[in-house]
Amino acid sequence: MTARRRRDRHGRGLRGPLAPAASPATVPRSDRFGDLVVAAVDRLEPRWGTRLAAVDVEIYDVPDVGPDLDEVPLAGHRHAPGSRTATVVVYRRPVELRAPEHLARVDLVRDLVAEQLADVLGQRPADLDPAYDDRDED
Repeated sequence: MTARRRRDRHGRGLRGPLAPAASPATVPRSDRFGDLVVAAVDRLEPRWGTRLAAVDVEIYDVPDVGPDLDEVPLAGHRHAPGSRTATVVVYRRPVELRAPEHLARVDLVRDLVAEQLADVLGQRPADLDPAYDDRDED
C-alpha cells in the first residue's frame, strides 16, 4: 500500500505566494523607507557631493529617548569626537507615524534630510535644497 500525500483537507495546498516577487507588496517597509532617504540624499549629491562625502546617513527604527523628553525626534545628527565625519540619523517609525501617506512621507524625509545636512554643513536648508519647504521659518 502506498502512502498518499495530502497537502491539506481539500488536496490543494498552498496555491503560491500572496504577491508576485516583483510586486511592491513584497518589499519590506524598512527597505522602502531606506529608498526614500537615499533618494533625498541623491537629489543633493550633484550640487554638494564633495561636501557630503564627509557625512554618513543612517536609518534607525526608533530613537533612544528617555522619560524626560517632551517630543520624539524624527531625525538628528552627531559628530564623533576625533573624527572628520558627521552622522545624520533619520528615525523610520516616528516619520512613518507622522506622515502615513506616501507623498507626505516623501516630502517630510526630503525636508528632514535637508535640515540635518544643512545644520552639519553650516548652511540654510533652503540654500542646500531649493525645494525645501521653509514655511515654518520666519
